[in-house]
Amino acid sequence: MARGGRRRNRREDRHRVAAGCFCGGRLERDAGICGTRAITCHHSRERRQRVSKLTALVVEDDRASREGLAKLVEREDFTVDTCENLAGARAALETRVPDVILTDLELPDGQGTDLLAEETAASSEIVLITGNATVDSVIEALRAGATDYLTKPIDTARLRTLLAGVRRTRELQNEVKSLRTELRNLGRFGPMIGSSPPMQAVYDMIERVAPTDAAVLVFGESGTGKELAAQTVHQLSRRAGAEFVAINCGAIPPTLIESELFGHVKGSFTGANADHKGVFERADKGTLFLDEITEMPLDLQVKLLRVLETGQITRVGGNQATTVDVRVISATNRDLSLAVADEKFRADLYYRLNVFPIALPPLRERGDDLHAIAEHFLNALNAETGAKKKFGGPAIEKLEQHSFPGNVRELKNIVQRAYIMADDMITDAHIPIEGENGTLPAVAALHPPSDVAAGTPAERKPAIKPGATIAEMERSLILSTLDSCDGNRTEAARILGISPKTLYNKLQKYDSSAS
Repeated sequence: MARGGRRRNRREDRHRVAAGCFCGGRLERDAGICGTRAITCHHSRERRQRVSKLTALVVEDDRASREGLAKLVEREDFTVDTCENLAGARAALETRVPDVILTDLELPDGQGTDLLAEETAASSEIVLITGNATVDSVIEALRAGATDYLTKPIDTARLRTLLAGVRRTRELQNEVKSLRTELRNLGRFGPMIGSSPPMQAVYDMIERVAPTDAAVLVFGESGTGKELAAQTVHQLSRRAGAEFVAINCGAIPPTLIESELFGHVKGSFTGANADHKGVFERADKGTLFLDEITEMPLDLQVKLLRVLETGQITRVGGNQATTVDVRVISATNRDLSLAVADEKFRADLYYRLNVFPIALPPLRERGDDLHAIAEHFLNALNAETGAKKKFGGPAIEKLEQHSFPGNVRELKNIVQRAYIMADDMITDAHIPIEGENGTLPAVAALHPPSDVAAGTPAERKPAIKPGATIAEMERSLILSTLDSCDGNRTEAARILGISPKTLYNKLQKYDSSAS
């Protein structure tokens, strides 16, 4: 094949991977009410790579129980090592790190949970075995990091199911490693774009956490791609065949957010004309993405924590609990620990959500990724219209000189406007970067530069230029007032003399136009 043909095919492959699902399949988006979105991956997943024979370590002080369990595990095609206490387990871990450790909770020289703190066992799945499990002891073990638990006498069917899950996890991890290498060579990782060192670190984090069910907290500046990161975690997880449902906690009025999260029954409040499934039910067996989690009211945080702990939801106006199996990924552009310190966010919920944090770097720290992302946006626009527009050298240079306080979202808007203005070649004259700080007026209002954001409320003034429309002035006033209130929407609505619901609706409109 000619060099040009190979280059074109690579570009097409990159576009297909970025625009569709993780492996080139088709993504369908279903719009929900109140700003929620559902994304379902429709494709035939390739057969999982078969892993080599897996290994297990059985830690049990009773000889008969130890030998009996070892035989059961060997029947599931595992190579099994055994020992009778913690000292023996630690010695075995120095020789070979097993895929799974099945350990009795009570051992002669300590607790089986002590192995959870061993660095040599960090990559192993740990299953606790006990003869008198209580709800409290099980919850404590799972919170400490145990994968699962078994009770004595051992239920062989449950053991087989558990070991099959270990095998699926290892196969999925092998598949992720193989595909990650291939995609990174293309500058792609799921729907994410970029090959800079900061993004490689993000990809490593996603690869580690995706095969698990651990709660993930994604944080970073506005516009850095937090929802894309959440989608990537979902697409690389065992839940990829189920739905990914996203909800913006800051875009929904406080009076409606409980109903949107947990659903409601007909007649539970004015306007509830039919039963309604909340996002937890719609994301059952899949992933729920809670964006702007810091905007959730305190009283609702208590109910969210309860759902996360019990796995059960009750619709507003109902009295029947429904069990749901949902992985939760949350996101914020604020320092959540400061919100906890200010008593605006519950500490117990913070620890529940912040099991595995992932920090997304701002665009200004991603080097050559800017060029790759701009090309991606331009290619997508060309594909929609059948055009063949290109960036000229001066246009790229102008982009590289900009700090992008609005990050990838701002870059997308700039490329779209340049695309509209240009005929065939996009030059620096088509790059609409304006203003004293080199930002687009609309974007600057949404994402003020750090030196302005750090000033006193009196120093934060609406950026209104002569000739601006009334709508633009209203937008600037609202955003400046919200900034002066440090994001407190209730206080901003009071100062503006409008209802909180009106403010929420206007902010949702601004966010939609920026996206």
